Amino acid sequence: MNVDRRALRRAADRAAHSYDQAAVVAAEVGRRLLERLELIRLDPKVVVDVGCGTGSTTEGLLKRYRRARIVGTDLALQPLRISRQRGAWRRRIRSVCADAEALPLADGCCDLLFSNLMLYWCPDPRAALAEFQRILRPGGVLMFATLGHDTLKELRDSWISTESLAHTLDFGDMHDLGDALLRGGWAEPVMDMETLTVTYSRPADLLRDLRHTGETNCRSDRRRSLTGPGRLQAMTARYAHVYEYDGRVPATWEIVYGHAWRAVGSQTAVRPDGVSEVRIAVDGLRATAPRRTS
Repeated sequence: MNVDRRALRRAADRAAHSYDQAAVVAAEVGRRLLERLELIRLDPKVVVDVGCGTGSTTEGLLKRYRRARIVGTDLALQPLRISRQRGAWRRRIRSVCADAEALPLADGCCDLLFSNLMLYWCPDPRAALAEFQRILRPGGVLMFATLGHDTLKELRDSWISTESLAHTLDFGDMHDLGDALLRGGWAEPVMDMETLTVTYSRPADLLRDLRHTGETNCRSDRRRSLTGPGRLQAMTARYAHVYEYDGRVPATWEIVYGHAWRAVGSQTAVRPDGVSEVRIAVDGLRATAPRRTS
């Protein structure tokens, strides 16, 4: 994945105070992700929200699991400072500034790992999934949402058609992520996808919301000079010309949901040819099955 992590951190810090008002998609996906927890019978003692940002969705975890310790992690510091103010004074989110691929948390320290729209920022999602598995206790559950390939396809195509240069991330494929879960030794992985479409009066309104949420061009191969007004006007004109319908322009968000259990007694081995072999004890799979509710 072609992500400049330093640029990402700067963008998130700049957008910290405008994020909650502009992040309508993240808020809606976070709400739906919290609803999915109702299908899982779980009484966690420790919950870790990786990529918690300003903590708006993490606050929902505080309310749902009133006896649990809630820990939020994020790559950027300014959003975490806002997250620390969530909740009641006697029970707040405990925040840690850290990279999702190198979390400063102990092995098997949490029962639920939650992540809302963060994985697509990871240069190697497989490394993040391995880290998630490390800090989950055996029998713990991973619940996440990320962005799929068709996300912002209108913006991506409009930029490429204008100057043959990508301005959006190369969002991953749902099937590749599902394969990574299987190869990583996760038990009972479940993946599904839905498409959300947000409409705007003009493309400039979409760009404003992306800027206010820190979703700017953080590609490592991006143009290092400023984008001139001529290029920007050409892109927005093409966007409106190709995609406008009934006075509105759409922005597509492909939302990929997933959950899986850390199997009891699972082990991943790597053969000399580099192919991963996942070995999962049958008893481990049976131990996770009764946790579902009908």
